[in-house]
Amino acid sequence: MSRNNRAIRQKIARLLAGGKPRVLDLFAGCGGISLGFSAAGFTIAGAVEFDPDAAASHGRNFHGGDAAHSQARDITQTSPDRLAAELQAGPTADAFDVLVGGPPCQAFARVGRPKLREVDNHAEAFKHDPRAQLYIDYLRYVEAFAPLAVVVENVPDVLNHGGQNIAEEIAEVLEGKGYVCRYTLLNAAFYGVPQMRERMILIAYRREIADTVTFPEPTHFIDLPPGYEGTRSVALKFLDSEIADDAHCYVHAPKAARSLPPAITAEDRKSTRLNSSHTDISRM
Repeated sequence: MSRNNRAIRQKIARLLAGGKPRVLDLFAGCGGISLGFSAAGFTIAGAVEFDPDAAASHGRNFHGGDAAHSQARDITQTSPDRLAAELQAGPTADAFDVLVGGPPCQAFARVGRPKLREVDNHAEAFKHDPRAQLYIDYLRYVEAFAPLAVVVENVPDVLNHGGQNIAEEIAEVLEGKGYVCRYTLLNAAFYGVPQMRERMILIAYRREIADTVTFPEPTHFIDLPPGYEGTRSVALKFLDSEIADDAHCYVHAPKAARSLPPAITAEDRKSTRLNSSHTDISRM
């Protein structure tokens, strides 16, 4: 039995015995994705973040400012073995159960391409941005840490990066490593978040624990402005071409029914918090 296969069996046994899933957050920032997983009952066991201020914030937010967890790290220069050792997480293949993260989106987002052209003086400078290759390091970490589950988040344009579907490439690699993988486009407004933010979400599970991937049903409804449909159309242009059959890991997002509660606005959230504060004060 290979080291990774042994580690996977041990991880499954640990979770079945009641252990909490341990998360490694890559390209973590100050911890937005980490916060969501923490709220869902996961243990945030480590992170990799290049920016010193963001890394320090993540360490303070999830590890009380512990020095090892607050250190900025370059994923291209930090090996998985070194990270596991610095975080005292144990043997590399045993260290984490779930890998999450969103490689920097600037190289993929169309909104950033004019700036890249200005800097590089090249019409297709976005194709040469080294940040566009960081997903390869993400996959290198998957190979070393053998997680039971993987989550990747990015902008919709990652589906059409100059004609290259990065999400499908990631999915193909993961499936070759023993995962079942699917990806789609989800809008946060359909899930109770006061923000119309469209994102590509990719989820993969080890085949030892699942044989399919499903995405959550929407909890709210909103008629999105035309601009969001335009963004989606450009991102999906690659999938709508004659080679769409090659994108076998893409699935359409669950539809939001008009009968659902209306999407939550920032004003709604503010009112809820104010009402909650008034209630707390009245109990004092």
